Amino acid sequence: MSQQSDGLATDFESLPMRIGLGQFMDPTEDKLRFCKQLGVDDVLLNMYRYTPDYPHMPDNERIPLEGDEEWSYENLVELREHVESYGVRLNAIENIPISFYDKVMLGKEGKEEQMEHVKTTIRNMGRAGIPMFGYHWMPSGVWRNVDVEVRGGASASGFDLGAVDDELTHDREYTEEELWANYEYFLSELLPVAEEAGVKVCLHPNDPPVESLGGIPQLFRNFENFKRAMDLVPSDNHGLEFCLGCWSEMGEDLEEVIRYFGERDDLFYVHFRDVDGTVPKFNETFIDLGNYDAYEILSLLDEVGFSGLVIPDHTPHVDDDTDWDHRGRAHAVGYLNGMLTAIRHEHGQS
Repeated sequence: MSQQSDGLATDFESLPMRIGLGQFMDPTEDKLRFCKQLGVDDVLLNMYRYTPDYPHMPDNERIPLEGDEEWSYENLVELREHVESYGVRLNAIENIPISFYDKVMLGKEGKEEQMEHVKTTIRNMGRAGIPMFGYHWMPSGVWRNVDVEVRGGASASGFDLGAVDDELTHDREYTEEELWANYEYFLSELLPVAEEAGVKVCLHPNDPPVESLGGIPQLFRNFENFKRAMDLVPSDNHGLEFCLGCWSEMGEDLEEVIRYFGERDDLFYVHFRDVDGTVPKFNETFIDLGNYDAYEILSLLDEVGFSGLVIPDHTPHVDDDTDWDHRGRAHAVGYLNGMLTAIRHEHGQS
């Protein structure tokens, strides 16, 4: 088994289910030290936006990824080594900027050039030792249009389809058939490259999982469409960035979904959060509240043999918290680790 210099195993396939942190793109000293202080050895980085200089950060902590079309091998190695220098494993990068592949998603002129850049980035990730790439199929990104108060006056975001106007977000209205054809093109081009590079490619649901927004069909809104996605271009390197919050928003039977994809080994890593309500109207909430029983879901993931990374996803904003919600994430990590310890004791595991 390969190891970092500090003794942490880096053979990701041999590791057990574990709790980590994510939802940040600036791996600063304070964030990585915070991870270690919470007992977290694993992170993933969310690169949804590309910000080239982050002026509030010291020069030695600026984001070590450059480029508005693709990311270089050298920058990716620098990123991984920076994270590892704090005794933390970099498990995945998720959400390249939409501008990297918006023409691919919408089938517009220039998609071939964008596709080549995405493939180059995946090759570079593999060479750099970053094993997973999380992506979404949302040309307009995540939608939230409601702010609510949850337990104790903490603030949380939500969505109300009734408050959405009919304006187009892009040049025209697109059909579902077009989006599926574009998606099949993306997979057929990318997955052979991912297989050769040794990178797992992980699909995130649409958020919110409604039929259409701004004239763009939201393909990954239900169980049936995810089954279709996983069978469209079969590959052992294609699976799910399993966002429990989005699946909870859908109102699907989570036990059925987890057993189905767990038996196929399609669960690559998990975003663990919950919401109150389902589409067309819901709001995010604390990990111990919401639509499902968190302990039952974590136990089920263990039962189906899931052995990947689990991170708290979005958390409510509590009093005196930071922009990244350090306090909210500390609560979620502690809650998840407590449940995981109880599950292992229940099963006689160390």
